[in-house]
Amino acid sequence: MTLPRSSASDVAVIVPTLRRPDSLERALRSLFGQTGVADRLREIVVVDNDPAASSRETVDRLRHLSPAPLIWLHVPRPGVATARNEGLAATAAPLIAFLDDDEAASPGWLAALLTGQAATGADAVFGPIRGRVPEGTGWTTAYLERFFGREGPEQTQIIDHPYGCGNALLVRAVALPGAAPFNTSADQSGGEDDALFAALAARGGRFGWAADAWVDEFAPPHRSTLRYALTRAFAYGQGPSQTAAAARNWPAVARWMVIGAAQTAVWTLAALPLILIRDPRRAEMLDRAARGLGKLCWMKGFEPHFYGAREVARLERQKA
Repeated sequence: MTLPRSSASDVAVIVPTLRRPDSLERALRSLFGQTGVADRLREIVVVDNDPAASSRETVDRLRHLSPAPLIWLHVPRPGVATARNEGLAATAAPLIAFLDDDEAASPGWLAALLTGQAATGADAVFGPIRGRVPEGTGWTTAYLERFFGREGPEQTQIIDHPYGCGNALLVRAVALPGAAPFNTSADQSGGEDDALFAALAARGGRFGWAADAWVDEFAPPHRSTLRYALTRAFAYGQGPSQTAAAARNWPAVARWMVIGAAQTAVWTLAALPLILIRDPRRAEMLDRAARGLGKLCWMKGFEPHFYGAREVARLERQKA
């Protein structure tokens, strides 16, 4: 891989984290092992979103291994959008890469993202993800691995739609405008990146795919269930309707709701016989039905909460 040269280090990697010390260590060690980016990596920013600041010891213990300054930032207000905004505020790098704390990057990950951005000229570049789930997930294993994974074109190229912020490289000046580009109203439910990329597309922004920028995503046991995945699929389905509603584009909201109603009906009917014969493909049908239902039920009061205070409370109960 021929990596574009830069006169100065110009990329920062931001890693939001919340009470996942072992997973965070795996993510950081994967960043320390990046190849071909010694002159490009400005800093690694760990944003601890736990009120108890639980990741401090892990970061301090690993700091001497980092090939670039390792910044630890405590943001005690739990929330995924808040964490991303504060991470951005801690660096002036013009290129921002995001890696989630449950992901581990392949050695050529950052180099592949940078090469992909240079080749496509895209404002936001995304890479593929291999989903990993614990043993014991039974007949749902293949579905869950696909659910937590991400597939795209075999070649690096321009694409017509965005993915999520995990495993992404963003051109800050265009894709991340303003001091706090992530909408903090999404702190508890997620989807802050959906709104960000919808606004980028409306401004004429371009999306790219870096085919060699692989990461593994390790789903923890409490997420490696059909119930969790379908709830998350419902939330993903809400995205288009909520984005249209935020723009007060009510014809688009109505269109998405009609599409959602049709998808819910079609895929629920498709799932019924598969449920009766216990066919593993029923998980995929239920997933599509859940996404359709999300488009239909996008209003406040229906949002599932995966992050922020709800997640902290869940972890407290688990510890007790």
